[in-house]
Amino acid sequence: MFTGIVAAVGRIEKVVPAPGGVRLRIAGNGLAMDDVALGDSIAVSGVCLTVVAFDSGGFEAEVSQATLGTVAGFAQGAAVNLEKALCLADRLGGHLMTGHVDGTGTVSRFEPVGDNRRLVITAPPAIARYIARKGSVAVDGVSLTVNAVEGDSFEVNLIAHTLTATTLQQLKPGTRVNLEVDLLARYIERLQETKQ
Repeated sequence: MFTGIVAAVGRIEKVVPAPGGVRLRIAGNGLAMDDVALGDSIAVSGVCLTVVAFDSGGFEAEVSQATLGTVAGFAQGAAVNLEKALCLADRLGGHLMTGHVDGTGTVSRFEPVGDNRRLVITAPPAIARYIARKGSVAVDGVSLTVNAVEGDSFEVNLIAHTLTATTLQQLKPGTRVNLEVDLLARYIERLQETKQ
């Protein structure tokens, strides 16, 4: 589990083909690795990946073809948002997230509002139905509050701190972003389905 509070902005140093997918080498760029162990989970731009090797400068993870077909932003040289999995004693500053990306959306607007930015994303209809005004959504692994919803598009406000502490400052219209909807929405839908 994760909270969407980014700990560091890393960089994908290598993408090496592997059986059934790829193996990534990710530079941690300040992500503390002293408490990381093999098999730990680290969210990479919202995608929960398992650490298969690590050192003080970063870690390696394998990504399946199925995951690669669902997510965006895993190219060599790409900046990525990093968050280690929660410990039970951690503060929940964002919202509970699994790191199981539901799909990708496309940035339709990214415009300044004072020191902040207004971000509008168009989501696929299958994902958009779970996004609600004043609800939570993860965009590239960053926990955000939805300010408005119109059809398949939703709007969030990015404060200056979020812009400097994450990769979201690099967004522009047309950029694909990883989306994870609020965990509760999926469970509520499933409960509704089984009521009949």
